[in-house]
Amino acid sequence: MSTPLASVSIIIPAYNEAAGLSHLLGYLRAAAGPATELLVVDAASPDGTAAVAQAAGARVLQCPQRGRAAQLNHGATHTQGQILYFLHADTYPPPGFLSYIRAAVAGGVGSGCFRLQFDDAHWFLRLNAWFTRFDVDLIRFGDQSLFAERSVFERAGGYREQLLVMEDQEIIGRLRRQAPFRVLPQPVVTSARKYRENGVFRLQSIFTLITVLHWAGASQPTLIRLYRRFIRQKGSSAK
Repeated sequence: MSTPLASVSIIIPAYNEAAGLSHLLGYLRAAAGPATELLVVDAASPDGTAAVAQAAGARVLQCPQRGRAAQLNHGATHTQGQILYFLHADTYPPPGFLSYIRAAVAGGVGSGCFRLQFDDAHWFLRLNAWFTRFDVDLIRFGDQSLFAERSVFERAGGYREQLLVMEDQEIIGRLRRQAPFRVLPQPVVTSARKYRENGVFRLQSIFTLITVLHWAGASQPTLIRLYRRFIRQKGSSAK
C-alpha cells in the first residue's frame, strides 16, 4: 500500500496585488491540482485583490492586521496542511515544486526554500540570485518562498508579527533550531519590479543597509522609516 502524500497548504499574503494575482493563482492551481489548499490572505486591499483571488479559485481570508508576518501567521492558523508553503504574490515556484517539497520533508528536512531567480536578465540581479544557492541565513530572502512542516513552524513560534521588515530572514534561525533546513536547488522566479522602479544598484544598497542595521540591533521604527523614505513603491507590497 502506498503512503498518502503529505497535504500542503499554499499561503500567499497580499495587499494591492490584483494586477498579477490571477495569473499566479492559475499557474499554482494547474501545478498543484484541485486538492491542494490555496489561500490568499488579504489585508483589506482597495484594488479588488480579494475578488480577483476568489474568481481565480483561491480561498480568501481577510487579516485584521496588515503586515506580511501577521498575514502569514493568520493564514497558517486557518489552514489544514501538514506542510505550510509561504509564497509571495509576485513569485512563481518551479514546475514540480510540490514533489520537491514533499521529498525534502520525507527525507527529514523540517523547513527550507528554493534558490532565487529574477524575471530580469540584468547581470547584477543574476549575480545576486546566484548567491542564494549557499545555505547562509544572511542571504535568505522571503522571495525564495518558504516551506515548513506545520509542527516545526508551530514549535518555532511562527513569524514575529512585530517585525514589519526582516521578518522573513529572522524566522530562519528559529526554524533551524527545530529541524534541518535546506535550500533546494531549483529556482523560484520572482518579479524585479522594485529594482526596475528604484534602480538596481540603488535598491540593493538600501536593502543591504537595512539588513546590516537590523543585525546591528536597530529598532523596527528606524528600519521602517528608512524603507518607506527611500524605496519607491506602487502600493503593491504586503508591508
